Amino acid sequence: MSKLRVLYVASEINPFLETSAVADFVRKLPQAMQERGMEIRILVPRFGLINERKNRLHEVVRLSGINIAVGDDEKPLIIKVASIPNAKMQVYFIDNEDYFHRKSVFHDKENNFYADNDERAIFFCKGVIETVRKLGWAPDIVHCNDWITSLIPLYLKTTYKNDPLFKETKTVFSIYNNAFDHKFSTDLMSKVKMMDIEDDMLQGLQTADYEGFIKLATEFSDAVIKAEDTEVDFLNNNKKENKAMDVIEEGENFTESYYNLYHDLVG
Repeated sequence: MSKLRVLYVASEINPFLETSAVADFVRKLPQAMQERGMEIRILVPRFGLINERKNRLHEVVRLSGINIAVGDDEKPLIIKVASIPNAKMQVYFIDNEDYFHRKSVFHDKENNFYADNDERAIFFCKGVIETVRKLGWAPDIVHCNDWITSLIPLYLKTTYKNDPLFKETKTVFSIYNNAFDHKFSTDLMSKVKMMDIEDDMLQGLQTADYEGFIKLATEFSDAVIKAEDTEVDFLNNNKKENKAMDVIEEGENFTESYYNLYHDLVG
Protein backbone atom coordinates (compact mmCIF):
# COMPACT_ATOMS: atom_id res chain seq x y z
CA MET A 1 0.00 0.00 0.00
CA SER A 2 1.36 3.43 -0.98
CA LYS A 3 1.96 6.08 1.64
CA LEU A 4 -1.11 8.08 2.60
CA ARG A 5 -0.66 11.71 1.60
CA VAL A 6 -2.08 14.25 4.04
CA LEU A 7 -2.17 18.01 3.48
CA TYR A 8 -2.58 20.13 6.62
CA VAL A 9 -3.95 23.63 6.13
CA ALA A 10 -4.24 25.96 9.11
CA SER A 11 -4.19 29.53 10.34
CA GLU A 12 -0.94 29.01 12.27
CA ILE A 13 1.64 26.54 13.50
CA ASN A 14 4.26 26.44 16.24
CA PRO A 15 7.01 27.61 16.46
CA PHE A 16 6.35 30.28 13.83
CA LEU A 17 3.14 31.70 15.33
CA GLU A 18 0.90 30.78 18.26
CA THR A 19 -2.28 32.72 19.03
CA SER A 20 -4.68 29.80 19.60
CA ALA A 21 -4.92 26.04 20.10
CA VAL A 22 -4.58 25.57 16.34
CA ALA A 23 -0.83 26.23 16.41
CA ASP A 24 -0.01 23.42 18.82
CA PHE A 25 -2.38 20.92 17.20
CA VAL A 26 -0.92 21.47 13.73
CA ARG A 27 2.58 21.15 15.14
CA LYS A 28 1.94 17.79 16.84
CA LEU A 29 -0.38 15.86 14.53
CA PRO A 30 1.52 16.09 11.21
CA GLN A 31 4.73 14.92 12.86
CA ALA A 32 2.87 12.03 14.50
CA MET A 33 1.40 11.01 11.13
CA GLN A 34 4.77 11.33 9.43
CA GLU A 35 6.31 9.07 12.06
CA ARG A 36 3.59 6.54 11.21
CA GLY A 37 4.64 6.49 7.58
CA MET A 38 2.41 9.13 6.01
CA GLU A 39 3.64 11.73 3.56
CA ILE A 40 2.64 15.20 4.71
CA ARG A 41 2.60 18.82 3.58
CA ILE A 42 1.70 21.87 5.73
CA LEU A 43 0.44 25.25 4.46
CA VAL A 44 -0.28 28.34 6.56
CA PRO A 45 -0.53 32.11 5.92
CA ARG A 46 2.66 34.17 6.29
CA PHE A 47 1.20 36.65 8.77
CA GLY A 48 3.34 39.73 9.45
CA LEU A 49 4.07 38.60 13.01
CA ILE A 50 6.24 35.81 11.63
CA ASN A 51 9.86 36.92 11.61
CA GLU A 52 11.30 35.78 8.29
CA ARG A 53 14.96 36.20 9.21
CA LYS A 54 14.68 34.53 12.60
CA ASN A 55 12.68 31.62 11.18
CA ARG A 56 14.74 31.40 7.98
CA LEU A 57 11.87 31.70 5.55
CA HIS A 58 12.84 31.91 1.91
CA GLU A 59 10.81 32.29 -1.25
CA VAL A 60 10.16 29.28 -3.48
CA VAL A 61 10.44 30.99 -6.84
CA ARG A 62 9.17 28.03 -8.88
CA LEU A 63 5.90 28.04 -6.90
CA SER A 64 5.44 31.82 -6.76
CA GLY A 65 4.31 34.19 -9.47
CA ILE A 66 0.72 33.31 -10.27
CA ASN A 67 -2.15 35.71 -9.60
CA ILE A 68 -5.15 34.79 -7.44
CA ALA A 69 -8.53 36.35 -8.23
CA VAL A 70 -10.40 37.90 -5.30
CA GLY A 71 -13.54 39.62 -6.54
CA ASP A 72 -12.54 41.95 -9.37
CA ASP A 73 -8.91 42.08 -8.27
CA GLU A 74 -5.98 39.79 -8.91
CA LYS A 75 -3.27 39.51 -6.28
CA PRO A 76 0.18 37.94 -6.73
CA LEU A 77 0.81 34.73 -4.81
CA ILE A 78 4.18 34.39 -3.10
CA ILE A 79 5.20 31.05 -1.59
CA LYS A 80 7.82 30.80 1.12
CA VAL A 81 9.16 27.81 3.00
CA ALA A 82 10.90 27.07 6.26
CA SER A 83 11.88 24.01 8.24
CA ILE A 84 10.63 23.20 11.73
CA PRO A 85 13.62 22.95 14.08
CA ASN A 86 14.22 19.46 15.44
CA ALA A 87 11.70 17.92 13.06
CA LYS A 88 12.06 16.69 9.51
CA MET A 89 9.16 18.82 8.33
CA GLN A 90 8.83 21.84 6.08
CA VAL A 91 6.10 24.45 6.24
CA TYR A 92 4.91 26.34 3.16
CA PHE A 93 3.71 29.91 3.73
CA ILE A 94 1.09 31.66 1.57
CA ASP A 95 2.09 35.31 1.26
CA ASN A 96 0.86 38.51 -0.35
CA GLU A 97 1.93 42.04 0.47
CA ASP A 98 -1.61 43.49 0.66
CA TYR A 99 -3.06 40.76 2.85
CA PHE A 100 -0.34 39.39 5.10
CA HIS A 101 2.31 42.01 5.84
CA ARG A 102 0.44 43.60 8.75
CA LYS A 103 2.03 43.11 12.16
CA SER A 104 -1.08 41.35 13.49
CA VAL A 105 -3.29 38.41 12.57
CA PHE A 106 -7.03 39.15 12.36
CA HIS A 107 -7.37 42.37 14.41
CA ASP A 108 -5.76 45.81 14.25
CA LYS A 109 -4.12 47.66 17.16
CA GLU A 110 -7.52 48.80 18.43
CA ASN A 111 -8.70 45.17 18.34
CA ASN A 112 -11.01 45.82 15.39
CA PHE A 113 -11.56 42.83 13.14
CA TYR A 114 -10.13 43.54 9.69
CA ALA A 115 -12.96 44.17 7.22
CA ASP A 116 -11.05 42.33 4.50
CA ASN A 117 -10.47 39.12 6.48
CA ASP A 118 -12.94 37.49 4.08
CA GLU A 119 -10.70 38.38 1.15
CA ARG A 120 -7.66 37.15 3.04
CA ALA A 121 -9.43 33.81 3.59
CA ILE A 122 -10.45 33.57 -0.08
CA PHE A 123 -6.90 34.35 -1.22
CA PHE A 124 -5.45 31.85 1.24
CA CYS A 125 -7.79 28.99 0.29
CA LYS A 126 -7.33 29.49 -3.45
CA GLY A 127 -3.59 29.96 -2.93
CA VAL A 128 -3.32 26.66 -1.06
CA ILE A 129 -4.99 24.73 -3.86
CA GLU A 130 -2.92 26.40 -6.57
CA THR A 131 0.29 25.75 -4.63
CA VAL A 132 -0.53 22.05 -4.36
CA ARG A 133 -1.24 22.00 -8.10
CA LYS A 134 2.16 23.55 -8.79
CA LEU A 135 3.78 20.96 -6.53
CA GLY A 136 2.04 18.27 -8.59
CA TRP A 137 1.27 16.47 -5.35
CA ALA A 138 -2.06 14.64 -5.03
CA PRO A 139 -3.29 14.58 -1.39
CA ASP A 140 -5.48 11.70 -0.20
CA ILE A 141 -6.64 13.84 2.74
CA VAL A 142 -6.82 17.61 3.15
CA HIS A 143 -7.19 18.41 6.84
CA CYS A 144 -8.46 22.00 7.19
CA ASN A 145 -8.12 23.76 10.54
CA ASP A 146 -10.05 26.87 11.63
CA TRP A 147 -12.42 29.17 9.76
CA ILE A 148 -9.83 30.70 7.42
CA THR A 149 -9.54 27.31 5.67
CA SER A 150 -13.28 26.76 5.37
CA LEU A 151 -13.64 27.44 1.63
CA ILE A 152 -11.24 24.66 0.64
CA PRO A 153 -13.80 21.78 0.95
CA LEU A 154 -16.22 23.80 -1.23
CA TYR A 155 -13.65 24.52 -3.92
CA LEU A 156 -12.39 20.92 -4.03
CA LYS A 157 -15.94 19.59 -4.43
CA THR A 158 -16.82 22.05 -7.21
CA THR A 159 -14.26 24.02 -9.21
CA TYR A 160 -11.47 21.47 -8.79
CA LYS A 161 -13.55 18.27 -8.70
CA ASN A 162 -12.26 17.07 -12.08
CA ASP A 163 -8.64 17.99 -11.48
CA PRO A 164 -6.68 14.69 -11.52
CA LEU A 165 -4.79 15.75 -8.38
CA PHE A 166 -7.98 16.11 -6.32
CA LYS A 167 -10.38 13.56 -7.84
CA GLU A 168 -9.99 11.14 -4.93
CA THR A 169 -9.23 13.69 -2.21
CA LYS A 170 -11.24 13.62 1.04
CA THR A 171 -11.50 16.62 3.34
CA VAL A 172 -11.51 16.87 7.14
CA PHE A 173 -12.53 20.13 8.81
CA SER A 174 -11.63 20.92 12.43
CA ILE A 175 -13.62 23.59 14.29
CA TYR A 176 -11.93 25.55 17.07
CA ASN A 177 -13.08 28.01 19.68
CA ASN A 178 -12.07 31.00 17.53
CA ALA A 179 -15.44 32.62 16.74
CA PHE A 180 -15.72 36.32 15.86
CA ASP A 181 -18.67 38.74 15.81
CA HIS A 182 -17.90 40.59 12.59
CA LYS A 183 -20.36 40.54 9.67
CA PHE A 184 -18.79 40.87 6.23
CA SER A 185 -20.06 43.06 3.39
CA THR A 186 -22.87 41.97 1.07
CA ASP A 187 -20.51 41.15 -1.82
CA LEU A 188 -18.99 38.20 0.07
CA MET A 189 -20.92 35.61 -1.95
CA SER A 190 -19.80 37.02 -5.30
CA LYS A 191 -16.18 37.11 -4.13
CA VAL A 192 -16.31 33.48 -2.97
CA LYS A 193 -17.87 32.15 -6.18
CA MET A 194 -15.78 30.26 -8.70
CA MET A 195 -16.50 28.06 -11.68
CA ASP A 196 -19.14 25.35 -11.04
CA ILE A 197 -20.41 27.03 -7.86
CA GLU A 198 -24.14 27.80 -7.97
CA ASP A 199 -25.86 30.33 -5.71
CA ASP A 200 -27.74 27.64 -3.79
CA MET A 201 -24.44 26.00 -2.82
CA LEU A 202 -23.58 29.12 -0.83
CA GLN A 203 -26.77 29.28 1.23
CA GLY A 204 -24.89 28.50 4.43
CA LEU A 205 -22.73 31.56 3.85
CA GLN A 206 -25.62 34.01 3.45
CA THR A 207 -25.21 35.28 7.01
CA ALA A 208 -21.73 36.52 5.96
CA ASP A 209 -20.30 35.81 9.41
CA TYR A 210 -18.28 33.24 11.33
CA GLU A 211 -21.19 30.81 11.51
CA GLY A 212 -21.65 31.06 7.75
CA PHE A 213 -18.05 30.06 7.08
CA ILE A 214 -18.31 27.11 9.47
CA LYS A 215 -21.61 25.93 8.00
CA LEU A 216 -20.17 25.99 4.49
CA ALA A 217 -17.08 24.02 5.51
CA THR A 218 -19.18 21.48 7.39
CA GLU A 219 -21.50 20.95 4.45
CA PHE A 220 -18.76 20.24 1.91
CA SER A 221 -16.21 18.37 4.04
CA ASP A 222 -16.18 14.59 4.41
CA ALA A 223 -15.57 14.59 8.17
CA VAL A 224 -15.91 17.23 10.89
CA ILE A 225 -13.90 17.37 14.10
CA LYS A 226 -14.90 19.63 16.97
CA ALA A 227 -12.47 20.82 19.61
CA GLU A 228 -13.85 19.71 22.97
CA ASP A 229 -14.66 23.22 24.26
CA THR A 230 -16.14 24.57 21.02
CA GLU A 231 -19.77 25.68 20.84
CA VAL A 232 -21.41 24.78 17.53
CA ASP A 233 -25.10 24.78 18.44
CA PHE A 234 -25.86 26.77 15.30
CA LEU A 235 -25.03 23.71 13.18
CA ASN A 236 -27.80 21.67 14.77
CA ASN A 237 -30.42 23.95 13.22
CA ASN A 238 -29.47 23.07 9.69
CA LYS A 239 -30.04 19.48 8.59
CA LYS A 240 -27.82 19.95 5.57
CA GLU A 241 -24.73 20.14 7.75
CA ASN A 242 -25.91 17.58 10.27
CA LYS A 243 -23.24 14.99 9.66
CA ALA A 244 -21.53 13.16 12.48
CA MET A 245 -19.22 15.45 14.41
CA ASP A 246 -16.35 13.76 16.19
CA VAL A 247 -14.55 15.00 19.26
CA ILE A 248 -11.03 13.59 19.40
CA GLU A 249 -9.42 14.46 22.70
CA GLU A 250 -5.70 14.71 23.13
CA GLY A 251 -4.64 11.62 24.98
CA GLU A 252 -2.93 8.31 24.48
CA ASN A 253 -5.26 7.38 21.59
CA PHE A 254 -4.99 10.78 19.89
CA THR A 255 -2.65 9.71 17.08
CA GLU A 256 -4.39 6.37 16.59
CA SER A 257 -7.79 8.06 16.25
CA TYR A 258 -6.65 10.36 13.44
CA TYR A 259 -4.68 7.57 11.78
CA ASN A 260 -7.84 5.45 11.68
CA LEU A 261 -10.03 8.38 10.58
CA TYR A 262 -7.83 9.11 7.58
CA HIS A 263 -7.70 5.47 6.52
CA ASP A 264 -11.46 5.07 6.96
CA LEU A 265 -12.12 8.08 4.72
CA VAL A 266 -9.81 6.83 1.98
CA GLY A 267 -11.32 3.37 2.33
